[in-house]
Amino acid sequence: MSDTAATSAAAAVARASWVPMIGLFLAQVLMSFNVAALPVSIGGMVEEFGVPPTAVSTAIVTYGIAVAALVMVGAKLGQKFGWVRVFRIVVGLFAIAELMMVFAPSVDWVIAAQALAGASAAIIVPSLVALIAENYHGPQQATAVGSLGSARAISGVSAFLIGGALGTLVGWRPVFVILIVVAVAVFALSFTFRSDRGDPGIRIDLVAAVLIGSAIILLTVGFNNLNSWGVLQATADAPFSFGPVSPAPVFVVVGIMLGQGFFLWTRRRVRLGRVPLVSLSVLGSGRERAAVYAMFIVVGLEAAINFTVPLYIQIVQGRTPFDTSLAMMPFNLTVFVTATLVVRLYRRFTPRTIGVFSFTLTTIALVWLSFVVTNNWETVPTILGLIVFGIGQGALVTLVFNVLVTAAPRELAGDVGSIRGTTQNLASAVGTALAGAMLVSLLSLGVTQALAGNDDLPDEIVAQVPLDRVNFVSNDQLRSTLEDTDATEAQVDAAVQVNTDARLQALKYGLLILAGISAVAILPASRLPNYKPEEIPDPSPEE
Repeated sequence: MSDTAATSAAAAVARASWVPMIGLFLAQVLMSFNVAALPVSIGGMVEEFGVPPTAVSTAIVTYGIAVAALVMVGAKLGQKFGWVRVFRIVVGLFAIAELMMVFAPSVDWVIAAQALAGASAAIIVPSLVALIAENYHGPQQATAVGSLGSARAISGVSAFLIGGALGTLVGWRPVFVILIVVAVAVFALSFTFRSDRGDPGIRIDLVAAVLIGSAIILLTVGFNNLNSWGVLQATADAPFSFGPVSPAPVFVVVGIMLGQGFFLWTRRRVRLGRVPLVSLSVLGSGRERAAVYAMFIVVGLEAAINFTVPLYIQIVQGRTPFDTSLAMMPFNLTVFVTATLVVRLYRRFTPRTIGVFSFTLTTIALVWLSFVVTNNWETVPTILGLIVFGIGQGALVTLVFNVLVTAAPRELAGDVGSIRGTTQNLASAVGTALAGAMLVSLLSLGVTQALAGNDDLPDEIVAQVPLDRVNFVSNDQLRSTLEDTDATEAQVDAAVQVNTDARLQALKYGLLILAGISAVAILPASRLPNYKPEEIPDPSPEE
């Protein structure tokens, strides 16, 4: 009888209910949909509030900074007061933030709402990892982790499609009503989670919180503004300067220094026997550090692609966000499917094998795109390249996250979640900023070289329109600008051709540079664990 009971108990542990995972999946959808819906809503907000697009984009930046700066503190709050209790509170706060979005009378309310949503997400992010570790084990845990990656991908697709349709037919506000409904569903499903009591004795290291929070804010703001404020020399758009030097690189350098200070302070605190803000033991081996490096690179590459494609479709081709969502759908759907199904390969191949193969795929895809891409993203060869890249990207995001989760004891799952949140948000900012700065620099170089040997564009025409400093603009915008100059029709055509050729050249070289970064990432991928799940012990302590 006791053997039968033991067998039943083991089966129950082996096959937990998937109902809690529905709630965790929707919580990831809640955050990802909110982020993806903001760019779609910019046009409606600009028209309704009568503000420039940069004022609305501040809300997007505010959300990202709040998440990245507070996620480590959020992990400690969950450990201190109990993950389920804290999770319910912040989901409620997220719903309030979306309510503020629905009834926002001005753009300032939108920014405040996204600050509250970001602060709430800073606790939801580590909560998802901790609650997965609490409710699932073994193969189910791997599947659950994979579903978070697929939730991000499907949220991006649905936000563009639903947001684009509602924004066109009704307005931007109903998009955020959907998120209130999702938040209520997540709150209700949270009562199916396995409960925990937390540890009231945990104390939050405020010095470390200030160090890492300040570092993340400076790094994010610095990288996001490299293009507009200047990579080295300050531009007219910079809010201030250090002599001739742009504040953007200064922010980046100071952010790196504060980040180093955080690690030094944390190691000192551990030596003194005190509880750190985040346990660095989750990065204790080369395998775990390799997983973080790989995560940073693959998320940065994804952000670069997500920046580059809309840049060409919306700015160069002058098309709508809805067109962008259609063009990106093959990529996002591939990421969704791959992130969900890759866990089935874990028992046949080691993380090292999957990681090296996936980075090889992303490298091949980016090289392929650099050769076949044109100014039209809807050709079959281009779509094929995006699909191959999506296979590698979807597999990697799930894989490296799974490596960190399975390597850490269950009580450190929140720390894994905070490291994941910090890495992904910072990598996204760096990838977007570097892609923008790189493409604009390549464009400027291409235009300068083209003008140097172009007899159809004399110096007096170039002096009226500084083509060597032009940003990414459509041909129609350039023609409109040239109409106010002394340029003849033939000279206008020549300038447009220079712009078209330089854009395509910048895109091709940019994709080749990204391919080089992807190829370099094979090195950390080769240091990922070389074991299968059944070959390692459960890192969680026995209960």
